[in-house]
Amino acid sequence: MTKVKTALVVGGGIAGPVAAMALQQAGIEARLYEAYGSTAENVGGGLSIAPNGLAALKVIGADEVVRAIGLPMSSIVIHSWTGKRLAEFGGPSGMEPQRFVMRPDLYRALYGEAARRGIAVEHGKRLVSAEHLGSPTAPSGVRAHFADGTAAEADVLIGADGIRSTVRTVIDPSAPQPRYTGLLGFGGWSTGTGLPSTGDAMYMMFGKRAFFGYQVFDDGRCGWFANLPHPQPMSWSQANRTSPQDWMRQLVEAFADDRMPVLDILRASDESEFVAIGGMEDIPRVPHWHRGRMVLVGDAAHATSPSSGQGASMAAESAVQLARCLRDLPAEQAFMAYERLRRERVERIIAAAARTNSDKAAGPVARVLRDALLPTAMKLLAKPEKMAWQFDHRIDWAARVTA
Repeated sequence: MTKVKTALVVGGGIAGPVAAMALQQAGIEARLYEAYGSTAENVGGGLSIAPNGLAALKVIGADEVVRAIGLPMSSIVIHSWTGKRLAEFGGPSGMEPQRFVMRPDLYRALYGEAARRGIAVEHGKRLVSAEHLGSPTAPSGVRAHFADGTAAEADVLIGADGIRSTVRTVIDPSAPQPRYTGLLGFGGWSTGTGLPSTGDAMYMMFGKRAFFGYQVFDDGRCGWFANLPHPQPMSWSQANRTSPQDWMRQLVEAFADDRMPVLDILRASDESEFVAIGGMEDIPRVPHWHRGRMVLVGDAAHATSPSSGQGASMAAESAVQLARCLRDLPAEQAFMAYERLRRERVERIIAAAARTNSDKAAGPVARVLRDALLPTAMKLLAKPEKMAWQFDHRIDWAARVTA
């Protein structure tokens, strides 16, 4: 059995640093290659780290750096646009709460922890192609080529380069492209709303025209997000060509008829902390996760929309599981074992989020039907045991992986 000793990790977002740390723990030297010339400390809005994500990070001793920056979120309370409380979702009894974090803070924490552990990171390395070394039928390694004319070699190449992964198209030139969910994402922070603390609960509302979520913390700050139906997709750069003031006017108009305190929150929003994320996307299924000595992890393999609340947690799980497989098996067998352990779970989460997106983006007729069915549906889904399959997932690092 040929032991994997070195790895190139392409992508320095969330999955990349976690994969590099997990590989290091598995005894594999990992080097991290990031396309952008600088760190991405100001990119992205709020997200949640679920208990299963924290558990995956704990396997590699990276959970405490996330707990330190996260605010507890023990439940989600769902409302209709009329203000009627429909349901409350909480994790199984005895489970620690989710953590609400801003993506720039999460990125900074994981990036800093990887650097502290001595993991090499190179910036300005945009991947353009990759090839196998050795025999076509029995490759011995990979060579990655970057836009700056440089190249790097290792035993394996791990694509942690996001929903528009270059590594994915190298593995499979006909790989699917991201699918627009019909929603634009926004987020921000408000102060001086006068609203009472929601404790550890995040309030969410299916509005008449859009979806809104917020949590008021004990210090008076209010973190919020909005999902606005929009006929055409927008990239991050396209969405940010519109000023925050113009977007805020559109959001105020979208929520004008709703009977939750959304307008109070929006009008008290700090313009400097407003985030326009652009179109929310997913990929229902990526047919090929690996080829030869190349493999995908995180959004490159299983991109779910933010509605799942599991994107970062799934990335952490997959990164740790991949490292565990590479610790115990030759590359090709490790990749097959990794896919076997991960595919069914992540695709189930992606599908669940897609159903939520369809409710958020409901048109006038579908909205009437949605509002009529929501109370009954929410009562059924709000039972903790219905969510246990997502939150209870744990990785047994000590157990040996078999082919």
